[in-house]
Amino acid sequence: MESGGVEKQQSEGHGQGASYTYWVREATPDAAPLPLPKKLNPQDILSDQSQPAALGSVWNRAGTWEEKNLNNWASQRIKELLRSVDSLGLSCAKVQIADVTKCIGDAFLATVRNKKRVGYTYELTLKIKGEWLLGEERKTIKGHINIPEFSFGELDDLQMEVQLSDEKDILQKDKQQIIQDLKLFLQPVREKLLQFEQELKGR
Repeated sequence: MESGGVEKQQSEGHGQGASYTYWVREATPDAAPLPLPKKLNPQDILSDQSQPAALGSVWNRAGTWEEKNLNNWASQRIKELLRSVDSLGLSCAKVQIADVTKCIGDAFLATVRNKKRVGYTYELTLKIKGEWLLGEERKTIKGHINIPEFSFGELDDLQMEVQLSDEKDILQKDKQQIIQDLKLFLQPVREKLLQFEQELKGR
């Protein structure tokens, strides 16, 4: 038995009942003193409050890894922004984005080593409606603009594929002109999606 301790034995019951042994430390002059409670002063409290706040949830104060799903917010926000794109006012046509008929994808906010990262991947279909002057006749044209899958940071490579609903009554040269006109939506759509990216980073 080490110095500074006393071994004690206690029996339960009488006769040959079960027993157990435990060791009790005795205070000696050379023993280390027990820690004493310390009262915090206002400076200690202010120092603790000045520590930078960890990102993420309360349970993840270490900021190791946490991912938050932002699909609902992102899908609704993309639709709102694209529906607000101004109409194209051309010399021979006026056309607008009537609706966003497909908005499929994912968006997330991740905390990695106490640093925030965002990302998304989406594909879209825009319903368009316009009126063109074809020859001497004004004709209402409907169609869709499909935007293939794109991701965060890839808007410079955004592409559009145009499909017209009523092609049989349109001359080939007029059809090509309408498709080129509709692709003028590329820049204002890109600007709205850039706005979405900035809002996503601010979440």
